[in-house]
Amino acid sequence: MKIENINTLGELKKSGYLSKNIKDELRHNLREKIKSGEPTFEGVHGFENTVIPELERAILSRHNINLLGLRGQAKTRLARKMIELLDEYIPYVSGSEINDDPFHPLSRFAKDLIAEKGDETPISWLHRSERFFEKLATPDVTVADLIGDVDPIKAANLKLSYADDRVIHFGMIPRANRCIFVINELPDLQARIQVALFNILQEGDIQIRGFKLRMPLDMQFVFTANPEDYTNRGSIVTPLKDRIGSQILTHYPQDIHVAKTITAQEAKLDTAQSDSVYVPSLAKDLLEQISFEARESEFIDNKSGVSARLSITAYENLLSTAERRALLSGTDKTTLRLSDFMGVIPSITGKVELVYEGEQEGASFVAQRLISDSIHTLFPAYFPKIEKLEKQGEKNTYSDILDWFFTESGFELLDDCSDNEYKSILDSITPLDKLIDKYQPNFDKKDRDFMKEFVLWGLVEYKKLSKDRVSVGYQFRDIFGSYISRL
Repeated sequence: MKIENINTLGELKKSGYLSKNIKDELRHNLREKIKSGEPTFEGVHGFENTVIPELERAILSRHNINLLGLRGQAKTRLARKMIELLDEYIPYVSGSEINDDPFHPLSRFAKDLIAEKGDETPISWLHRSERFFEKLATPDVTVADLIGDVDPIKAANLKLSYADDRVIHFGMIPRANRCIFVINELPDLQARIQVALFNILQEGDIQIRGFKLRMPLDMQFVFTANPEDYTNRGSIVTPLKDRIGSQILTHYPQDIHVAKTITAQEAKLDTAQSDSVYVPSLAKDLLEQISFEARESEFIDNKSGVSARLSITAYENLLSTAERRALLSGTDKTTLRLSDFMGVIPSITGKVELVYEGEQEGASFVAQRLISDSIHTLFPAYFPKIEKLEKQGEKNTYSDILDWFFTESGFELLDDCSDNEYKSILDSITPLDKLIDKYQPNFDKKDRDFMKEFVLWGLVEYKKLSKDRVSVGYQFRDIFGSYISRL
């Protein structure tokens, strides 16, 4: 029988519907997905062999879950994806504040209504999208917010004594009965508020202003926490941790390929932006490498973490930098340049927490340093390693390029030059073509200009060329000529 035809308790009984508690519901639907080979947490990348199997085991075990990890590790997204493991619709007693199961009512309202109307009790249906509640733990959260309190207005309107349980106004947790309830940043919750969760997690009791209530709430709790919070702002009290069935550690992407997949999925770009700016594959690798460098940087507090949001917002800024340049030059399409990476600095400075040394250097310097370190790291993956010390007069892989700069008076890449001018300027350095033809012969021709600029920036990072910022672009020079001119 279709749910549109089931509007009363009697019709629900005739349909043969069997109610399940939410943990059994999640477990049953997860079992079906696993057996059919369907992905269980689609759209969450990099956790396939680490976090997701542990999460699946926790759900199969009917556990409440604590997701422990640094910021930007998809903890909340995992919790939200659990909605897909719920039944599409469940029935509840119409008008119930706490989604009472018609077969197992908890509230005074639902019990009285069923006692009065029997099989004629009206039934409504709750979609799984409405079965997700989320609360950010902050120090000002009260027991009344989460559990409930006496409502004097309700008592006055219904002319009831405060001793009557009908004067209770339920908090967020009872209203999330038969739902997934997420508390983000659990350590930020005051210890006395955490204590109020003990009985709910274990026995299902809730206590409101001395009322003797036994309400075995049917809920799936998911908590999230940052391990740094244990020492920085607060902690999860030990008895509460003891009542959470599974604690699962999350992590950042472990390779650039996964990081690129996440960025491409999450970056908010419109069609005009995507169509107008071509992004070379090397540029995408370089962008992701910035986050990897940041997580290892001596200037950044690695205990605080570097969110995946850094790469996402940096990618958006990167395309906007190229788009703005194209709009100013009056062209519809352009190709990303390495110099456009200076446009991502505002996306980096707000996403990293600096240690004392980083504060001394300044956020902008640290951001530029991360870009430089990324180029330094990726360069040997494409071209021969540059040795620090070389024999006097001995030719090496990069000698022709360095000789070209030695004989030329100067070389500038202007910020606002057109794509044709940009290509012409890079093509004038003829040894670059020979280098790329020799070591990257199969490199995509559309990406060739970006690769040429990458070689120049790489030689700067390995102290073979000098690079100076001028008012309208970047000037590259022979490192000795640059030194002599300063003298």
